[in-house]
Amino acid sequence: MKFLLTGAVFFPMLSAVIGYIIGRKSKEMRNYFADAVTGIEFGVFLYLLIRILTGMLTVGGSGEIAELPGICGMGLFFTLDGFRALYGTIAAFMWFMSTLFSREYFAHYRNRNRYYLFLLLTLGATEGVFLSADFYTSFIFFEIMSLASYVWVAHDERKESLRAAATYLAVAVIGGLVMLMGIFLLYSMTGTLRYDQLTGLSAQIAGSAGNFANQGAGAAEQSAGIAGLAAGMSGHGTVSTGRLWAAGLCILFGFGAKAGAFPLHIWLPKAHPVAPAPASALLSGILTKAGMFGILILSSRIFSGDAAFGSLILLIGVATMVVGAVLALFSVDLKRTLACSSVSQIGFILVGVGMSGLLAQENALALRGSFLHMVNHSLIKLALFMAAGVVFMNVHKLDLNEVQGFGRKKPLLHYIFLMGALGIGGMPLWNGYVSKTLIHESIVEYVELLNEGAVAGFFSADAMRGIEWAFLVSGGLTVAYMLKLYVVLFVEKNNNPQTQERFDGLKGSYMNKTSAAALTVSATLLPVMGFFPNQIMNPLADLGYGFLQGSTNAYGMASWFSPENLKGAGISIGIGVLIYLIIVRLWLVEKKEGKTIYVNRWYKYLDLEDVVYRPILLKALPFVFGVLCRVLDSLVDFVVVFLRKTVYRDSEIPHELEEGTPLTHALGCVANGWKRLCNATIRRKKPRDVDYEHKFAMVYEELSEVGTIISRSLSFGLLLFCIGLIITVVYLLL
Repeated sequence: MKFLLTGAVFFPMLSAVIGYIIGRKSKEMRNYFADAVTGIEFGVFLYLLIRILTGMLTVGGSGEIAELPGICGMGLFFTLDGFRALYGTIAAFMWFMSTLFSREYFAHYRNRNRYYLFLLLTLGATEGVFLSADFYTSFIFFEIMSLASYVWVAHDERKESLRAAATYLAVAVIGGLVMLMGIFLLYSMTGTLRYDQLTGLSAQIAGSAGNFANQGAGAAEQSAGIAGLAAGMSGHGTVSTGRLWAAGLCILFGFGAKAGAFPLHIWLPKAHPVAPAPASALLSGILTKAGMFGILILSSRIFSGDAAFGSLILLIGVATMVVGAVLALFSVDLKRTLACSSVSQIGFILVGVGMSGLLAQENALALRGSFLHMVNHSLIKLALFMAAGVVFMNVHKLDLNEVQGFGRKKPLLHYIFLMGALGIGGMPLWNGYVSKTLIHESIVEYVELLNEGAVAGFFSADAMRGIEWAFLVSGGLTVAYMLKLYVVLFVEKNNNPQTQERFDGLKGSYMNKTSAAALTVSATLLPVMGFFPNQIMNPLADLGYGFLQGSTNAYGMASWFSPENLKGAGISIGIGVLIYLIIVRLWLVEKKEGKTIYVNRWYKYLDLEDVVYRPILLKALPFVFGVLCRVLDSLVDFVVVFLRKTVYRDSEIPHELEEGTPLTHALGCVANGWKRLCNATIRRKKPRDVDYEHKFAMVYEELSEVGTIISRSLSFGLLLFCIGLIITVVYLLL
């Protein structure tokens, strides 16, 4: 087992180098090699998942941890449970499908060898995040994943691609640094970064550790975590609620940046339109879930049952959900719409995570809904982004006015896109309906508990009803923007008849059989999961229960398609149709000379990156810190001069030399005496008139000034550093 865990992480990373070498000789062999590697990775995780589902493999607990001691200083720790096995399988499946599609998509691209190198590197790093058993291992692979996936965004090296990649990298690096500060702070308090040993930390600090026995399936691990903490905290700093929250907020910042949570979502709408479609599917479907993985660790382990932390996550989730949906509705770019949709769907997941914190012991629906929506969103975006990739590789454009009518007379593409659209829209009998219904019902459940007075929280019943309507309206916005894309691609004709005729002439030649198979399999999963929620969705939700520390009263819905459960979906669908008819058709669409033109009415001054982040980070902060540094520098000079003039005023020396030193004075006197002797004897005809005491003093001053300049120079400092480093290395070697 331990060999499989470490192999699942490092096998793709090693294969990335081998594949790059193969690609230098044969591009075709490189493609087949990448297909084989991702296929083997998928097979390994599928094998582990099946064994867990059938009960042949029992996982969980510290005994299943695979340790690589000494690696990166603190060692690497991997473990396996139902959640990790499922998400490792989903990640490997998505990589396999994307790799199959990449062969045709990149047929006319440059730098394909580089793309495949970082494709496999990122696969290994992503699996490393999902299999990690502690924050340090997560951080190591999280940063590798972020840096390797940067190359995807910058792949075509166009100006807009490099700018979007710079934004992506900046968010990833800043998020990683802030996360690292939180990890340092957490380790200084507890002496451990292991997830199983940090379970219940917030409750322990609050003095309620004794209540874990009644909190459900995670009680045993929580008790073990507290025992581990008691041993780990000896000799470390004081654990307090304030310090724990400081650490938790820093870690939340880092993971939230990768997940695309508001207000750190700015990279998603910029990166997806410029990244290749197979990479966009992975960025949206899996890499954002690596960020959600960390948020789940915080909410279900460290801050489990913490109403304050749950409220914070809920507020972030609502903002992310609404902002992403509005951005998607206004977008006139195919992939940007799907990218903003990803922001919104991450918001839906965060709402479920926040509700699980508020509901505490009654969090079954919220936990199951948020986990299943993670799974659903990953698979839905795989199908949708690859469908968008089919459009782009034929049209080489993404503007809705340019791709209008492309999907007409293409039944297979129509089916693939429709499955994704119905899934993400929460249509009954599709997978998205199941997870959204669970999250919605958790909100309704919390409102009922508030009305009964059984829950003391940070929100009133009226506030929670407002959040419920924000949830339903965001679902309606999802329906509206997906309906907009569907009509553009498959209903309306292109404004240029010649272009439409060319689109219609493609018929079966717009993608090859391999790509068609990958897209069809990905799309078909969505209705199958939705048609059989009890047979498929419930077992999948059960897999994540141990990881999420769910309560013992785990249950699904008594009837998935009862009128009460269908009511929420019906309201969202109705709102979506109204938004489409009123806002999209009457405001976001213009009719000119019989042509339908989609207009971008999103004002530029609402762009957070260009209006807030870049001016602050690139202009305001450097200016402020520059002024501050100059003031501090002048202040130091002022203090020194003031002290020299007052407290440390120079005292007069009775016999102080006017210039030079006693040595130059003595040498000068000797030289002047020798000069006078020579002038009186051998140089009487040509006597010398030189004051050697002054000359030696000037030489000394010149040498002193040069020495001062050298000693204060950066080059001199680096030279001394290099000499010291060489001496140290020689000492260590000998």
